[in-house]
Amino acid sequence: MMRTLLIRGMLVGLAAAALAYVVAWFLGEPQVALAISFEEAKAAATGEVHEHEVFSRTVQETFGLITALVVYGVAFGGLFSIAFAFAHGRIGDFRPRTTAALVALVGFAVIYVVPFLKYPPNPPAVGSEDTIGSRTTLYVTLILLSLLTTAVALYAGRRLAPRLGGWNAALAAVGVFAVIIGIIYAVMPEVNEVPGDFSATVLWRFRLASLAIQLTVWGTLGLLFGGLTDRVLGRRAGVPTAVSV
Repeated sequence: MMRTLLIRGMLVGLAAAALAYVVAWFLGEPQVALAISFEEAKAAATGEVHEHEVFSRTVQETFGLITALVVYGVAFGGLFSIAFAFAHGRIGDFRPRTTAALVALVGFAVIYVVPFLKYPPNPPAVGSEDTIGSRTTLYVTLILLSLLTTAVALYAGRRLAPRLGGWNAALAAVGVFAVIIGIIYAVMPEVNEVPGDFSATVLWRFRLASLAIQLTVWGTLGLLFGGLTDRVLGRRAGVPTAVSV
């Protein structure tokens, strides 16, 4: 069964990558093009020599973007299936599609939204090349801390459930998560390298596009993986799949 779930997760991740590419093409790439134009105009105005790209923009926005999304989607699809296998039956007596939706929702919030709010993505022309390493380290560190905080919150919720009940324990777990993340936000350094003359509209739209891409990936994983798995597990258990949780 685990092998079947893993393969299904990777295939669903491939479908998520295809949908994410459509979103990236229509929402993200126009903002990237505007950011690059800003960078080139600024270099021309200051007399700087604009470095020649190893790959052309056409290659970057087609083959490069597709490759990156496929690798990302398949990898996260496999990890998602493992998380689903661990969570199903342990977080409540839910149908597979509900478990998948909850795992996707939590994964989207913990792995993407939490780092996004502290260190939002930036288009080209925003950020110094000298700080790429440090900014990447901060972002990855925040993801790991978010995952660790989630584990602490889940542990607290399970410990409190016998005394408070399931619903109140879940609210307490969310509160624990929010407090710890708030402290982490306050402790971790700020990063603000946006040029003063950079278009706020382009920056805002780029970040919204990034959010939409991630929402597409996680939404597809939760809904499509959940629907397919619900049909299989429901049929094996002899339970009508039309029954809702």
